[in-house]
Amino acid sequence: MSRLTLKRDRYKSSRGGYSRLLNIHCYKCNTLVLVYQKDGPGHIRRLYLDRIFFPEGLTDLQKQSIKNIPPLKCPKCGFVMGIPYIYEKEQRKAFRVFQDALIKKIRKVS
Repeated sequence: MSRLTLKRDRYKSSRGGYSRLLNIHCYKCNTLVLVYQKDGPGHIRRLYLDRIFFPEGLTDLQKQSIKNIPPLKCPKCGFVMGIPYIYEKEQRKAFRVFQDALIKKIRKVS
């Protein structure tokens, strides 16, 4: 994976300008599923599609129709971690994450 830089836009600034990169792992088998930019404090309730940096197959999903986006599954064990939807408040595409479906680990910006 090449050098990752945090996205700076109105969503980041509306959440206090505080961001960090997270490695998101499957709760069942601890496999790395994706790298995500979390803006602001709090728990992960949804994963915005425009904040996913890795893997390649998940990075451009925001350009697709919501009907064509498959559920978020672990690539190793197939555990379903979330389902696609449109977050009404901001009209942004995201995965609604199931409770206790993932493990987050802070990643150093390299």
